[in-house]
Amino acid sequence: MGGTSGGRFQIGVSEVIYLDNAATSWPKPQVVIEAMADFLETAGGNPGRSGHRLSIEAGRVLYDARELVAEFFHASDPFRVVFTLNATHALNLAMRGILHPGDRVVTTGMEHNSVMRPLRQLEREGIGLAVVPCDQTGLVDMEAYRQALSVTTTMVVTTHASNVTGTIQPLEQMARLAHEAGALLLLDAAQTAGVLPIDVEAQGIDLLAFTGHKGLQGPTGTGGLVLGSAITETMISPLVRGGTGSRSEFEEQPERLPDRLESGTPNTVGLAGLKAGLEYVQRLTVEAVRERELAVVHILEQGLAAIPGVHLFGPEAAENRTATLSLRLEGIPVDQVGLRLDEDFAILARVGLQCAPAAHRTLGTFPEGTVRLSSGLFTTEAEARATVDAVRTLAGEAA
Repeated sequence: MGGTSGGRFQIGVSEVIYLDNAATSWPKPQVVIEAMADFLETAGGNPGRSGHRLSIEAGRVLYDARELVAEFFHASDPFRVVFTLNATHALNLAMRGILHPGDRVVTTGMEHNSVMRPLRQLEREGIGLAVVPCDQTGLVDMEAYRQALSVTTTMVVTTHASNVTGTIQPLEQMARLAHEAGALLLLDAAQTAGVLPIDVEAQGIDLLAFTGHKGLQGPTGTGGLVLGSAITETMISPLVRGGTGSRSEFEEQPERLPDRLESGTPNTVGLAGLKAGLEYVQRLTVEAVRERELAVVHILEQGLAAIPGVHLFGPEAAENRTATLSLRLEGIPVDQVGLRLDEDFAILARVGLQCAPAAHRTLGTFPEGTVRLSSGLFTTEAEARATVDAVRTLAGEAA
């Protein structure tokens, strides 16, 4: 990264407007980069595997990150934070670790493939699956959801917010109804951790899957599963078994958390970066991040909606979405829109199905998909206006 110029970030000699934060937030705060470099320079041992000073220091970094995640999501105990590679890993750990043939899962028609692919595989292995429809804005049909829960259900799996439209689901209501039906609630918070307030206990979240490389401003290869109070130590079977640095005299996997679910050397350098990202977001406050992102998405929504030939998907009110929106431009295929935005305007967006075919079937945009514009913490209002101007230019050419 070469530096910055105004609100635009520079890579080498070219300035870009980065609107792909729903995939990975960029750029990272400088403190994240510094924390990772500092770990490699001063504390690069293997945590829990030795008694020397570098191992102890690495273990301290790991525990501090665990404690901070627990505090951030209001978990009851740092040891109920299980680190994973990303939200996909965490979701698989929860679903594969708890569900058995004969169990039944309820999910929604707006899920990412990190939910749908494991569920479809589990369905082939004998798990019952109900997919609740959503409306054209991506919002779950609550009456259909209630009906789905009238049949004995083991688990509800839902996205907190869509990675395609940014649509925020009614989490508290969904959790309450799931619990009344005797089901656990597994929340995919890949798009909302660090962007919306999340309280595991207060919001009725039994299992929280999060990733570190998006709203939490950390590096890739970090994430985790936070266990609510209803989840006992042995309720989840490990996906992977092996060395944990604890109880080395036994050839069986330890039962205590988090060792039961964490095997192998952890990505400690990445977790040092995640810790720094979390601290950065905490200093700003999630509420301030949300206010800043809403200001940007307001400009995008209002400006794009006024352009003839532009079709926006998702909620009309910015308050009902994250800083992610999807569009189509009449007369131009989405891949061509993305290419023109990149080559002619240095605007980096994502086109296609965004790994969420179920969501696009709900929206009626399958199989072509959409152009997704996902702003983030460092997106400026000037960049939003420049993006509107670029789309207006493309729309004028297509008219």
